[in-house]
Amino acid sequence: QRGTLGTMSLLNPVLLPPKVKAYLSQGERFIKWDDETTVASPVILRVDPKGYYLYWTYQSKEMEFLDITSIRDTRFGKFAKMPKSQKLRDVFNMDFPDNSFLLKTLTVVSGPDMVDLTFHNFVSYKENVGKAWAEDVLALVKHPLTANASRSTFLDKILVKLKMQLNSEGKIPVKNFFQMFPADRKRVEAALSACHLPKGKNDAINPEDFPEPVYKSFLMSLCPRPEIDEIFTSYHAKAKPYMTKEHLTKFINQKQRDSRLNSLLFPPARPDQVQGLIDKYEPSGINAQRGQLSPEGMVWFLCGPENSVLAQDKLLLHHDMTQPLNHYFINSSHNTYLTAGQFSGLSSAEMYRQVLLSGCRCVELDCWKGKPPDEEPIITHGFTMTTDIFFKEAIEAIAESAFKTSPYPIILSFENHVDSPRQQAKMAEYCRTIFGDMLLTEPLEKFPLKPGVPLPSPEDLRGKILIKNKKNQFSGPTSSSKDTGGEAEGSSPPSAPAGEGTVWAGEEGTELEEEEVEEEEEEESGNLDEEEIKKMQSDEGTAGLEVTAYEEMSSLVNYIQPTKFVSFEFSAQKNRSYVISSFTELKAYDLLSKASVQFVDYNKRQMSRIYPKGTRMDSSNYMPQMFWNAGCQMVALNFQTMDLPMQQNMAVFEFNGQSGYLLKHEFMRRPDKQFNPFSVDRIDVVVATTLSITVISGQFLSERSVRTYVEVELFGLPGDPKRRYRTKLSPSTNSINPVWKEEPFVFEKILMPELASLRVAVMEEGNKFLGHRIIPINALNSGYHHLCLHSESNMPLTMPALFIFLEMKDYIPGAWADLTVALANPIKFFSAHDTKSVKLKEAMGGLPEKPFPLASPVASQVNGALAPTSNGSPGMSFGPHTYWGHLHLCTHRHFPLKNFT
Repeated sequence: QRGTLGTMSLLNPVLLPPKVKAYLSQGERFIKWDDETTVASPVILRVDPKGYYLYWTYQSKEMEFLDITSIRDTRFGKFAKMPKSQKLRDVFNMDFPDNSFLLKTLTVVSGPDMVDLTFHNFVSYKENVGKAWAEDVLALVKHPLTANASRSTFLDKILVKLKMQLNSEGKIPVKNFFQMFPADRKRVEAALSACHLPKGKNDAINPEDFPEPVYKSFLMSLCPRPEIDEIFTSYHAKAKPYMTKEHLTKFINQKQRDSRLNSLLFPPARPDQVQGLIDKYEPSGINAQRGQLSPEGMVWFLCGPENSVLAQDKLLLHHDMTQPLNHYFINSSHNTYLTAGQFSGLSSAEMYRQVLLSGCRCVELDCWKGKPPDEEPIITHGFTMTTDIFFKEAIEAIAESAFKTSPYPIILSFENHVDSPRQQAKMAEYCRTIFGDMLLTEPLEKFPLKPGVPLPSPEDLRGKILIKNKKNQFSGPTSSSKDTGGEAEGSSPPSAPAGEGTVWAGEEGTELEEEEVEEEEEEESGNLDEEEIKKMQSDEGTAGLEVTAYEEMSSLVNYIQPTKFVSFEFSAQKNRSYVISSFTELKAYDLLSKASVQFVDYNKRQMSRIYPKGTRMDSSNYMPQMFWNAGCQMVALNFQTMDLPMQQNMAVFEFNGQSGYLLKHEFMRRPDKQFNPFSVDRIDVVVATTLSITVISGQFLSERSVRTYVEVELFGLPGDPKRRYRTKLSPSTNSINPVWKEEPFVFEKILMPELASLRVAVMEEGNKFLGHRIIPINALNSGYHHLCLHSESNMPLTMPALFIFLEMKDYIPGAWADLTVALANPIKFFSAHDTKSVKLKEAMGGLPEKPFPLASPVASQVNGALAPTSNGSPGMSFGPHTYWGHLHLCTHRHFPLKNFT
């Protein structure tokens, strides 16, 4: 699927920007209210026609703007915020019995991350207006191009805002330019002068004097691009200041096109197609008519959506969603209710909304007994100082936000410490009544809970909520069959001593590492003797022990039945797809290092959940990549902490339509394939990739004049290149347009590109983060690109960007390099071949010459593995049939067939 939209995307963008409905830009009258100030102000609410900002205008003509990319949710009706202050309640006649307040509400939630939120509350004059606004604004927010727009879109956002923020005379205050581009005031003044515009801080500019062409000239003066002029010079007509459409076509085909594409299936660009790009990007109409592109036109072309660094089709839902559930990586959260550390801090039902809205599909609920008189079950982190929230509140939050971002199933991971049949019954009742039809209470007919039967797919379970809670034998229709009951995966097998690894009272909250017990799926109490049980009961410290699942909760559990892990052999023998085990990161790492292939095989059949070790009191995270490499589905992270592991999680799950499900590589799904994540050799039928990235320059990297540098690293399999590259510091404190003249950074052999991602980060001198981007390797496009940067919480930043050159090729070990050249250009190769034949014979070990130098590598295979190459390094481990298969693949997919005619 590498080139589904190969060259097309260079001529036409794959995705079109969102359409803004007319009523949103015309505007609507609302009253904006604020509980803290108890002020209610009439405003007109609008979205600009391009969908960049939601903004409101007060009667004083003062305006407030909300960048669409900063909006996290919109709510209406009973889900919107309600005024608490009596003054506001009176304003809206809320205490009248037949008031229609709920039909007029709208709340917009925004913030830089999931914890630091602002609620903007509106009440409409007319009924049922809020619903349309909430749905249509959220659709703009969720459009894949909102966060992944081209460089030209982000630059256009600045122009749109400058032209909306007018003074009382309807002019653009010059001081707004200084605020927009704060890094170097003198340069802003010079750029305004160059465009013959006033530059005094009290001056103002007539919007008619600042149309888009003038804005673009202003940007070219403020942020000149000599590095693009250099690229231009190497392709343009000698001694002429322009490129013809033939030159531009050559540039596109040589630099911007993936060299791995087959030219019959994905024909290169033609000059007549390229004329459309010149018409679109060349500032001078006369040039465009003559089919000529100036250096400025080249800059705007390289900023446009046709040159997206992302393969935009990958942002849309494109994976097969009909495979068994365990064949996907599932976006998963740990202790979802916490907003800060694991030991103290606020718990919040809002976190469930935010986490689900971000595309997460597995959330965790730690349930404890509520106190009299209400006896309402609560959610908190046991034996710590974190605050409580009501269980019911969390369930309501989940029901409200469950399927706003993704329609695919949600898994609720219960850690149940409610040792009261009555309160457990209450929990089950809340789940049934609040979730209604969304709750999956019975297994699907086609997928009975029997050994050997695979799990249903995300598509089968669309719109459903699944509960993971202990399940006991007495529950459900399966109680007659001993094998499908919910007993622990091997209740007390001979190899496991009774009570092994149980954490005793007082240790729960810290999940101590002693035996790295899973604090979630503990052994059945049947494994403990009576005295131990008494100790557990007397000591409130149910610590490592989840309590019995009583009938009501137990009956809600079907495809996700937690059990204590015994061994890979035991699980294989039981062969139950619906049984899941949880492992702390340490336990999982231990299993991975001792039995990686078995761990991968286990995940082909059933699910595993990994969660942070108990000593991470600061809610830090472990790198999820290691466990994805083994095919672990639910790699649960602390979503409240936007550290590097969480950034990687956010970045990869942005793809496939933010569905929260990513289909694993077939190697991790097919029972007939063996995959060892620690392998350093090539993986059967997977073509390894060589990635080279040149960091050329940066634009508007900081609001201050500082020196900057760029880091580049790869996340992938253990056998992939480990290096973290770093540019030198920029030569001066110029953060507007620094240029790094450095060699490309090369990652020579990325074994499984589908599992790897690239991180590019910009830092200020002294190691301060300015912006970054993490992109899966198979979603990158080759060529020159502007890489728009994101914040630590994966929010797009408007100003900062890097200009980079990316090149991806199939990895070719030294031994095959000649063959590749021969296939790509046989005539050229053979003429060179005659002159080198003597050298070649020596290199071939003196074998008789063949028309193709194929004999040698194949002949030198020993038992299907290549003999060491001339430099002593072992070759790749694949048999002769694979080799010919690979050759066949090369000729068809990568090399232009015309060379063979």
